Amino acid sequence: MNKLEYNNFSNNSVDFTGIMFSQATLPEKYWDELKVEKEDFTFLFNYLLECETPLTTGELVKELVQNRIVREKKKLVEKQKSAGRIYLPKDHYKMGETLTFPQFDGKKGKVLSIRPGNNPEFPPFDVIEIKLEDDSVHYLASGLDSHALNELPTTAEGDVNLDATYVITKHSTTLTGALGEALNDRPDLVRIAGRWFPKSLLVDVNAGHLNLAEATLDMANGGPLPIGELQKQVELSSDVNAKLLEFSLNYALQEDPRFDEVGPAGEVLWFLHRCEPEEVRETPLWLQYTPLKTDQVELTDEMRSFCARMADELDECEEEPIHEDEVVLSLLYPHWRAGTLPINHLDANIFPTAFESPRVQFTIENGNTHEQFTGWVVVPGKYLYGMKAFYEAEGLMPGSLIHIKRSNKPGEVIISTEKSRSNREWIRTALFGADGGIVFALLKQPVSVTYDERMAILIPDHEALDGLWTTPPKAKGGFEQLVVNTLHDLAKLNPQGHVHAQELYSAINIMKRMPVAPIVATLVSHPQIKYVGDYYFRIADGEEESK
Repeated sequence: MNKLEYNNFSNNSVDFTGIMFSQATLPEKYWDELKVEKEDFTFLFNYLLECETPLTTGELVKELVQNRIVREKKKLVEKQKSAGRIYLPKDHYKMGETLTFPQFDGKKGKVLSIRPGNNPEFPPFDVIEIKLEDDSVHYLASGLDSHALNELPTTAEGDVNLDATYVITKHSTTLTGALGEALNDRPDLVRIAGRWFPKSLLVDVNAGHLNLAEATLDMANGGPLPIGELQKQVELSSDVNAKLLEFSLNYALQEDPRFDEVGPAGEVLWFLHRCEPEEVRETPLWLQYTPLKTDQVELTDEMRSFCARMADELDECEEEPIHEDEVVLSLLYPHWRAGTLPINHLDANIFPTAFESPRVQFTIENGNTHEQFTGWVVVPGKYLYGMKAFYEAEGLMPGSLIHIKRSNKPGEVIISTEKSRSNREWIRTALFGADGGIVFALLKQPVSVTYDERMAILIPDHEALDGLWTTPPKAKGGFEQLVVNTLHDLAKLNPQGHVHAQELYSAINIMKRMPVAPIVATLVSHPQIKYVGDYYFRIADGEEESK
């Protein structure tokens, strides 16, 4: 029995020390499952109007959480009040009266009888007999004025879900994502460089201002220039605060297709779109890929794991991004030829990103010479452009190993190679046959950097190879036959006739941009190809002779 009950009839004593009320709390997963409501939007909109300053999603999350907690506490109090008269030891009650009992998990009960209580440790009080809605009967004290538990708590002390500091710290990532998605659907709000503000209150930026901005960037060879510099040149003035003025000009530039915001997250830099390198505005020929309808369902977990380890940025089976300060990639021919690097799950967190910009300009330092040059992250194409001169200066070939390292300086990445003793080594080499097609041979070639043996392919005449990309031959059997033919040619370089899937992946990509998964799917499903273990394949028995 609850210790508040009159539970010892032999000496008419009663123990009041153990009473515990059911305190009001929020559901455990309240913040994980938060849905932004109309009342939240109204509050945030009015808050932005009041402070007259564009704010980040994270800053708005803090205000949202604090406001939600105030509202939820109010709701909890109102809920308790709506439950009807709540039993407290100090009150007096009538026969037949219905009460709510927090100490019994909020159950309702009816007063069946009332009689005097007798306990020398307490002043006079009554004992009420109540019957709860679950038919249990209890005897409780009433009319007891002096008791610490006569004040009903409104919310649970120590409920971390009602502690703004705890909620913001614990659930910041989840709440920022949820609020960001919700705000994106609001046409009355605009976001620039991660900051939000009501669209209707932006300062007017006219065509003349934008033309001056274009001329300023033109004089700077297209840019990039910070918003502060452009603001000075366009002579945009108003009586509003400086941050709102800057935000308004940023928004006008963003809405004009002539301008590109190319700064990394946290920095706003503007560039003229027409002045950007062609390979930044349009995906280079060697990186263009048309998805194939391959049956990847046939891939085993082992093969899917292999595809993920290859880290091809175009593969759907790519793993979640890792968070390393340095990674090593082997250079695929299309990226070598285009002067690019892939943005994949290995290096994505090293390269600079932006809040909205599809293109980001940043600084690359040659880790071998400490010289600096410009790079571009092209988010839609999943590649980094600007590496061509580096590849030539370092004497790289497809398959060379490249070290990508996070710099201590914001907006900068360090890229280097590992030099090897310059000598001649047996390297898989792509040559043109008498029929104009590609043939592979093992030839001694000069090498000055470390490389991945399975990925390495030397191209003596890449300009001639370009013809296969600009005017690809119409091969019978399409892509599947290309896989079979390439496997057959590479098998001649191995006494056992076995070819590793990674070798085939590298070889096919000198003729056609193709991620790993479609190649592996063809290997495991084609009747002419047999898997021999450890990711090695060969032409099935009887097919070699038919070639």
